[in-house]
Amino acid sequence: MVDVLAAPQQGKADSALRTLTGISIAHWVSHFHLLVLPMLFPFLKVRLGVGYVELGFALTVSAVVSGLTQAPTGYLVDHFGARKILLGGLTLGGLALIMLGLHLSYASLIACAVLLGLANSVYHPADYAILAEHMDEARMGRAFSVHTFAGYFGGAVAPAIVAALITVSGGVGALLASGAIGVLVAVLLVVMAIPDAGAHKTRPGNADAPKQAIITPALITLTALFMLLSLSVAGINNFGVVALMSGYGATYSVANVALTAFLGSSAVGVLAGGFLADHTERHGYVAAACFAANAVIVLLIALVTLPGWALTATMATAGFLSGVIAPSRDMLVRNAAPPGAAGRAFGIVSTGFNLGGIVSPLLFGWIMDQSAPHWVFGASVIFMLATVVLSPFTERKTQAGA
Repeated sequence: MVDVLAAPQQGKADSALRTLTGISIAHWVSHFHLLVLPMLFPFLKVRLGVGYVELGFALTVSAVVSGLTQAPTGYLVDHFGARKILLGGLTLGGLALIMLGLHLSYASLIACAVLLGLANSVYHPADYAILAEHMDEARMGRAFSVHTFAGYFGGAVAPAIVAALITVSGGVGALLASGAIGVLVAVLLVVMAIPDAGAHKTRPGNADAPKQAIITPALITLTALFMLLSLSVAGINNFGVVALMSGYGATYSVANVALTAFLGSSAVGVLAGGFLADHTERHGYVAAACFAANAVIVLLIALVTLPGWALTATMATAGFLSGVIAPSRDMLVRNAAPPGAAGRAFGIVSTGFNLGGIVSPLLFGWIMDQSAPHWVFGASVIFMLATVVLSPFTERKTQAGA
């Protein structure tokens, strides 16, 4: 992180460090909150008396809400300021989980999913708008990688944290504690005085400046890429544990360790990808190469019942390759964004994640209800191969737009 933040002036470096630290903590919370409900599926299934399709529907609702509000949130970020939008999202997500813990029912689960989806729409537009404005240009790829690493790390530790919370305080206690984290981090960012971005860039002298179209072929293609990226890993993230337990004879602890290895290695891969992003312009081809290798690895998991240590090692390798492409992915979006429209650009392409999130819970929940857990990994292979096909076209579209 020190390398990322190196700057000629100490004051500027200190400000950048504070900014990157605060925004990265917020991104940690966003990914942690995304996995709280999936990690509580066994608890919720018993307490609510529903099946995996019903539980998956809650995740779909969250993704629909987030998908519908992602681009409008980017508009709010660019016009009213990223800081207040980010603080509101952290608080809303935390209160949603607390509400579900205080009133546990399927209706409350759906309401919680709606609020979590709205909260999730905040992070990418607000975070990237602040980073794009306040980080050193020469190290932007590494700054993005640290931010993304924090998010991946939040997802990586979510299974262990939620499992520990369930052991100590039960499922309800896990919901309350997980929600409190979001509220506390919002307070922390206020104390840290993170800078704003977006609203203050509108000046009287710029009123007559020509406006560029935000919906460009490059951003449309990148949105499709984000959707495929989401579909390629969503099944493993949300249903990997139950698939390994029911289809491969893995114990809960072994399956949990394997998923943690996948998510943790993704975070490490992100850091490696940050250096790569700052030293190459062929970001689309990086994504294609990583996912081609990943498809082979995940296909092995789908077809072969591996011993625990081999499963963990294979999942870790797949996770690392998934993480490497993240900073290059973000650089593609930043390069394609019109000036002054970073919030809207990231809001639009992040809708692709939500489109994947709409489809994936129902798809993979249906796969599990059909007693076909091997296809959780098999379907992921198909989406990875589709990513390989699209990634080079994304490269060309972005270069044409630039």
